[in-house]
Amino acid sequence: MAGFDLALFEKEPVMGIIRGIDEDSLPGVLEAAYAGGLRFLEITLNTPGAFLLIKRAVELFPDFCIGAGTVLSAEPTQQAIDNGAQFIVAPNLNEQVAECCIKNNTAFFPGALTPTEIEKAWNSGATMVKVFPASQMGPDYIKLLKGPFDQIKMMAVGGISPKNIPDYFSAGASAVALGGSIFSSSRMANGEVSVIQKEIEEFMFAVNQFYSKITVTEVANHSI
Repeated sequence: MAGFDLALFEKEPVMGIIRGIDEDSLPGVLEAAYAGGLRFLEITLNTPGAFLLIKRAVELFPDFCIGAGTVLSAEPTQQAIDNGAQFIVAPNLNEQVAECCIKNNTAFFPGALTPTEIEKAWNSGATMVKVFPASQMGPDYIKLLKGPFDQIKMMAVGGISPKNIPDYFSAGASAVALGGSIFSSSRMANGEVSVIQKEIEEFMFAVNQFYSKITVTEVANHSI
């Protein structure tokens, strides 16, 4: 995938988060994720050998959009981009990270929680604001935020499951993320790729089912 495509991400609005994978497990896990329907995936920088893993993932799966997560300062931001990262995700807003992403024309997902933090993150040039941890606040919090911040794109991260996906999208989230509940360290280390693929398929099915219902409703409302 040549760079981060926001229009495509908004059509397939799910980001995978991989933390703690090793190089031997990487090909099988990526293949399972892709087969399950995932197209956007971050590898966190607190994973040992993360830069090498990002570079390897980009080489192995050019149709995947691979990014770097848990990016906390400017130097590793640039290093991740130099190794092929097509987007940058952070748990917070670091202005030097934002500036590095702007300089490199790289998509940026800074983390924020309070209204003040979310507005500041968006104004830093964010592609979307990562509302984290979403599980502590719930979908109603996203809905309340979208009242004054209806133009800000938000990605709900933390505690998202097939059961609550419709609630987050109905509340106004532009995207969601899946992580440790599916990409657990034990599953990846033990090669449980069929389980990973199956749960990603269930996750993606819930997303697609929500959007298909929206489309059907829109068609019905505009029918003559």
